[in-house]
Amino acid sequence: MTRRRKIVLLTATIAAAGLALGVARARDVPKVATGFVADILCSETFVSGLDPRRNFTETTDAMPGTNLITWAMEYRVDRVRKDVTVTLFGLGRSHAVYREGLGCTLEHGEPLTDVMGPANDRQPALLPEIAAPSIVPPQSPELAAALDRAFTEPAQPPYRRTRAVVVMKAGRVIAERYADGIGPETPLLGFSMTKSVVSALIGVLVRQGRLKLDGPAPVAAWTSPDEPRHAITVDQLLRHTAGLALGSSLEASLGSIFEPVNRMKFVETDMAAYAETIPLETTPGTAWNYHDGNSLILSHLIRIAAGGTPEAALRFARRELFAPLGMRHVVLQLDGSGTIEGSGEMLASARDWARFGQLYLDDGVAGGKRILPEGWVNYTATPTPNAWVGIGAGFWTNQGNSFGAKFRVEHGWPRDAFFAKGTIGQYTIVIPSEKLVIVRLGRSPNWPPQADGVFDLVRDVVAATREKGKLAGMN
Repeated sequence: MTRRRKIVLLTATIAAAGLALGVARARDVPKVATGFVADILCSETFVSGLDPRRNFTETTDAMPGTNLITWAMEYRVDRVRKDVTVTLFGLGRSHAVYREGLGCTLEHGEPLTDVMGPANDRQPALLPEIAAPSIVPPQSPELAAALDRAFTEPAQPPYRRTRAVVVMKAGRVIAERYADGIGPETPLLGFSMTKSVVSALIGVLVRQGRLKLDGPAPVAAWTSPDEPRHAITVDQLLRHTAGLALGSSLEASLGSIFEPVNRMKFVETDMAAYAETIPLETTPGTAWNYHDGNSLILSHLIRIAAGGTPEAALRFARRELFAPLGMRHVVLQLDGSGTIEGSGEMLASARDWARFGQLYLDDGVAGGKRILPEGWVNYTATPTPNAWVGIGAGFWTNQGNSFGAKFRVEHGWPRDAFFAKGTIGQYTIVIPSEKLVIVRLGRSPNWPPQADGVFDLVRDVVAATREKGKLAGMN
């Protein structure tokens, strides 16, 4: 196809979007597309240290349909200024800026809120060390075979592109492997696994008595009893049943570019403030609709409860969650207003994601200290009615009779498994009956479900760790 014909196709695509969705939403399309790319390239270039060319290819390949527009994208990585600019034939321009200790933030033509990076207070970890500094080789031939399969690329697309796998049994790493250029200390984007971390921080505030699950969520714009959103609770925000009309965040594809939730993420400076203005689509508590706005509002509530400033929210997260777990390679990225971007912008090493999973395997306790409220882990994994994917209050779950839960169990997952999940192939899987935490990070399409190889990985690891005598002395 000639360049001219490609330009015509791109213009026609956006024009069709204008007819189908309205001019305002179609106008956002280039900004959403370029914003998504700029944010990821900035984060994983300047925080993760990955090659931007490889990262661009692997990320866009994992999102069906994006080849219709990515050919028209140009990106510039400035390693001196530490920023990334992405354009789409002049129809959209996005600029992501790196700040030390804070990661990357999209800048929309107005100054970013000034935030002081978090200090390293050297708070001692409560969770026992999970491994020595060196990479832990698989502790049995069966585990080695499981990791071999996880990292083996199919002969044809969709490609797996596994970046990291960590397997923990009873609190110790028994196998791990990394792609070239990645190691045990490399922070990697968790995407929507960040939502599970936000859920944990909400849990800490509930334990401390600073937030309540039931009763109206303390959002200033919703305080009037006559306000239709006044009835929304923290529990409903955690379970994605608040009813706000923001579209869906379930898919990572070209089609998802048109969802209104993505204007919030890639066009707005204050994401939570925008989400809090959105009207109701359904009565709170009556329907399930997964979108990022719920988690961004929760992030705003965390900021307010922690003291109101970006610095206070970051200190709270480190003091109450990351430091006790020994999570030393974490970056919580912010929106332009300084609020934690809690829908999908946390980077952490694969081992740190495993430490987070271990907290849930240990029922919210680390080193004898209760981090999460009594019963919080069970609450988190309790299925949300009408959530067909099988999701609880911050974690996906195999409990209940949802389509997703039954599908995973039929494909070899234990019934008691629950997990943090990020788009295009990020998982932190907790299996209490097996004393297992499995972390997998990569760049794989969401569809078909087998594309990322996680079904095979879970089955292989469970079978390998059940083998009698194979892991003697490691439990």
